[in-house]
Amino acid sequence: MTPITDFTGSRVIHSARIVDGDGTVVEDAWVRFEDGIVAARGTGAGWADADDVIDAASAAGEGAILAPGFIDMHGHGGAGSSYDDGADAIRTARAMHRSHGTTRAVISLVTATIDQLVGQLTDIADLMRTDADILGSHLEGPFLDPGHHGAHETSLLRHPEAADIARLLEAGRGTVRQVTIAPELPGGLDAVRQIVASGTAVAVGHTNADAAIAAAAFDAGASILTHAFNAMNGIHHRAPGPILTAAAERGVVLEGIADNFHLHPHVIHLLFDIAPGRVALITDAMAAAGSADGHYDLGAVKVTVKDGMARADDTGSIAGSTLTQDIALRRAVDAGVPLGEAVRALTATPAGAIGFDGSLGLLQSGHVADAVLLDADLTVHAVWTGAAPTR
Repeated sequence: MTPITDFTGSRVIHSARIVDGDGTVVEDAWVRFEDGIVAARGTGAGWADADDVIDAASAAGEGAILAPGFIDMHGHGGAGSSYDDGADAIRTARAMHRSHGTTRAVISLVTATIDQLVGQLTDIADLMRTDADILGSHLEGPFLDPGHHGAHETSLLRHPEAADIARLLEAGRGTVRQVTIAPELPGGLDAVRQIVASGTAVAVGHTNADAAIAAAAFDAGASILTHAFNAMNGIHHRAPGPILTAAAERGVVLEGIADNFHLHPHVIHLLFDIAPGRVALITDAMAAAGSADGHYDLGAVKVTVKDGMARADDTGSIAGSTLTQDIALRRAVDAGVPLGEAVRALTATPAGAIGFDGSLGLLQSGHVADAVLLDADLTVHAVWTGAAPTR
């Protein structure tokens, strides 16, 4: 299967079960694309001829599913390449993830020095001029709790300072989409306010925050919980911690890694139960995604992948994943999540969390014509990428 990129002309895909980013399911449906934008949608045989006409049932079998293109708002690489290693590595990893349905992605960066991060953010902003599938960058560090460092090099972690934050955001030139921060650090809540005021989303993560500190961070404008349940205090019946605090905040999106390693299937289902419509299924994928077991680098951390699970060599901590978003979809559905809600978590919810809700995540008129064709077993058969999104 080769992804198709086509920004011009007309295309009709018909005889599909459309599962849209708002969770709705429409049987025997068709959609029309014009010059990379969704132009119309309907059911039955009411579609007009186009430059390219695709019978979804013939292409993917009976029960063929058409969904919006998947959006990964938190991933670090794939196909043997790490996003920290520059434009060629980013393109290599993105090509692999695109073949698994991820039409757009945010480039997540692990902890490094401020100077290194400035260079990486600048390079990503430059790359976005030519590569419309890249939605911006995500700083997962260096403002993290050393006690919940995960696969981040502890010697490079630091407290947030206004000057450092300003320098990083300036390097991104408006393309930094989210910053993960431990709000309990000295200056943490001020940093949340500073980042949010710049137009960038703040995620609470890699944190020792209790419920009160997490609530203060959300009150200050934080709107995402980085990979819920991982690298944070868990749920206790007398200490709900950041997870239930985030779930209680209607405007907060909770990231989930549905690989059955980071989250047990019962917990995947629980995540959707406690935050309906506010779960974003991310990959948190590192270089080994779509590649073989072996030894890899994740920023400054050495990682070994065995049987698909990545762990840091020095601490044994889970070090990202080898997940692709089509597998995340199947894992969520296998865990009992309704298909429409699982698709929402791969499309409209992440689009909204990073400010692209007006152009991505839905197969509805005016949205970008990103689409994924899957068979009834949720295997990807074709991927289409439309015009550049607006924010």
